[in-house]
Amino acid sequence: MALFEYALVPYLRRLNRRSMRFGPTGENMLPVPNPDRPTLLYVHVPFCEALCPFCSFHRVQLKRPKADRYFAALRREIRACKDAGFVFGDVYVGGGTPTILPDELRETLQLIRTLFPIERISVETNPDHLSSSRLSDLLDMGVNRLSVGVQSFDDQLLKAMGRYDRYGSGTDILARLQDAGEIFDTLNVDMIFNQPLQSMKSLQRDIKILTCNTFADQVSFYPLMPATTTSKAMSKQMGALSFRNERRYYERILAGMQSVYRPATAWCLARKRGLIDEYIVDHEEYVGLGSGAFSYIDGVFYSSSFSIDRYLDRIEHGRSGIVMGRRLSELEQLRYRFLVSLFGLDLDWEQLRSEYPGSFIGPLRKELLFFTLIGAIRKDGVHYHLTEKGMYYWVVLMREFLTGVNNVRDEMRAHIRIERSLSRTGHQENVLDDVA
Repeated sequence: MALFEYALVPYLRRLNRRSMRFGPTGENMLPVPNPDRPTLLYVHVPFCEALCPFCSFHRVQLKRPKADRYFAALRREIRACKDAGFVFGDVYVGGGTPTILPDELRETLQLIRTLFPIERISVETNPDHLSSSRLSDLLDMGVNRLSVGVQSFDDQLLKAMGRYDRYGSGTDILARLQDAGEIFDTLNVDMIFNQPLQSMKSLQRDIKILTCNTFADQVSFYPLMPATTTSKAMSKQMGALSFRNERRYYERILAGMQSVYRPATAWCLARKRGLIDEYIVDHEEYVGLGSGAFSYIDGVFYSSSFSIDRYLDRIEHGRSGIVMGRRLSELEQLRYRFLVSLFGLDLDWEQLRSEYPGSFIGPLRKELLFFTLIGAIRKDGVHYHLTEKGMYYWVVLMREFLTGVNNVRDEMRAHIRIERSLSRTGHQENVLDDVA
């Protein structure tokens, strides 16, 4: 790791700790929509059949009665968004495993399409759900884009991640992906690089499989970025995380994939334009529904309850699932926009100035100058573009930002453990009514 990166990472972690300190919102309703900005609808399905040790997302083991009740609450929350005045054009369904209960997913997407002028639907899934019947069902539901969590085609890594027995070998997964090709407008494959047991040889083999079998329209190569507690648990099964080889792996990905794919973001490579995994690049504002979902509206980050029981209780009593929030300062909003825009490879300076007038734009100008001087970005008229050198720096920036988000998830789950402890000892549960 270069000296610059050694200095950058601690700075980013301090910055994230300050900007991601959530507190109780004290609100029972959804935020007010902003009609001047396009808003994406994110729907979170936290249920999985198996829990991967590296995953920091909000997910729980599937229990059917609770899952049925959960989807009913989701649909109630979706109707509340319509009543509040939100209008969505795109919807992204993440998890968890959104395709775990196809009938419930169908009913939920049908409701969304009835209430809103939806143009694109993106859904995440796992390799074992790529049967012809389930793919046909998803197409019938209006799904335009399918994102498949593969992580690697290396059997040794799949076993270390606990995915081999559940999803099959790399050869099995490849065959299912080939069958899914050409069905949707966009097929995205999620991969993870810089895994503890990964070697350059293993990564190069994954790259070769992806470039020689062009079933995928997009490939998202994510750096491994577990939350603090997840990292501790993961190290017991997969080994300790190190950033020593991360840059080498990333540079190999860019060089190896370029024969077929071009960067759409700093870590998403595409053969054609489509809805990318980092929907925050194309959508300044988004509403997250479901337990553990995040929203960003009018400069405020919101979080719904991570306690599924608490989420269900709130929705069934006509309240919002949102319990925590953090209003960003003008400078924090600007830095967030700066991060996200250049992660998507391009920043329109004049548009940014028109949206964020005021003297606080000065510090950002200094940051633009700094990254220009080190060759991370270049200016072309009123636009700043990320250079190939800068792309890795933005991988580090976004990795640390999302690790900060994952640590917020950790804190929310800690509140649930406190809540359960209080309940067992006979204390009133409503002490944490707006916390978990």
